[in-house]
Amino acid sequence: MKNTFYDFISSIGNTPLIKLRGPSEKTGCSIYGKAEFLNPGGSVKDRAALALIKDAEEKKLISKGGTIVEGTAGNTGIGLTLIGNSLGYKSIIVMPETQTKEKKDMLKSIGADLRLVPAKPYKDPNNYVKYSGRLADDLKKNNNMGVVWANQFDNVANSKGHYESTGPEIWKQTEGKIDAFVCASGTGGTISGVSKYLKEKNKNIRVVLSDPKGSSLYNYIKYGELKSEGNSITEGIGSSRVTKNFEQATIDDAYSINDHDALNILFEMLEKEGLNLGTSSGINIMGAIKLANEMGPNHTIITILCDTADKYRSKLSNKKFLLEKGLPIPKWL
Repeated sequence: MKNTFYDFISSIGNTPLIKLRGPSEKTGCSIYGKAEFLNPGGSVKDRAALALIKDAEEKKLISKGGTIVEGTAGNTGIGLTLIGNSLGYKSIIVMPETQTKEKKDMLKSIGADLRLVPAKPYKDPNNYVKYSGRLADDLKKNNNMGVVWANQFDNVANSKGHYESTGPEIWKQTEGKIDAFVCASGTGGTISGVSKYLKEKNKNIRVVLSDPKGSSLYNYIKYGELKSEGNSITEGIGSSRVTKNFEQATIDDAYSINDHDALNILFEMLEKEGLNLGTSSGINIMGAIKLANEMGPNHTIITILCDTADKYRSKLSNKKFLLEKGLPIPKWL
């Protein structure tokens, strides 16, 4: 038998579509999740990380021994560090200290230089994104191999990566028989790149934003004003601003999803379908169910299964935490 050997980077992407049995049966639609948790770094953010690094290399901004700096809620940092390791780059990851212990431990364990900063809103100069940009500028002065600020929120190489990979994969996997795509937005890269590709293929494909409470994007899509209500335990999705990546998205509608509904569907997916998914996947699946109910039966709807629950155990498997937040508790806790 002939073996084909791949490097680490070639294992990113080409993730399967998984039919979500319960949501499909409830709505009479075919709802599929793109299994992005199967990427080698464990999340959809591996795609963004690869696109950002490739962009820096093409622009000759970095060479072996150089450093990648990024402000991240965790998953992009994991992707950047692993890809960086495989290519000979160092990674400095700036993250709000409010993110889960699991993400912090993961980043340290794979060799990232992790810098934790207090959580500040984007308008604050010490917000983790702005802090990481300044840090990259400072380090450039003393590094001949190049220092790159990945800038996942406003570097549109992120969106381009999804336009060139995630969108075409979905089109091919559904054989073009897709009626709608539903997705949350953190940087805006996924929904932007996928919406652009799918709309070019068929302008009638509906693209809907599934937004957690506490984010301003739902109100922006519905009413043209950045305004937030409520809050969410989700990490890495939602935004108080329109990023350069999100700006490029073609979105037809938006839903605001609460944590109660998102967690209930996550626990159901785990108990009945064996899918061990993270919090943003709950927001995405609930958005897909809402859209399916709105569109009516016999439609094909695709969403993103971003990562697994493993990075959120201290929240999702913490009975005390869930009780304090007034959130559903899985019956096995």
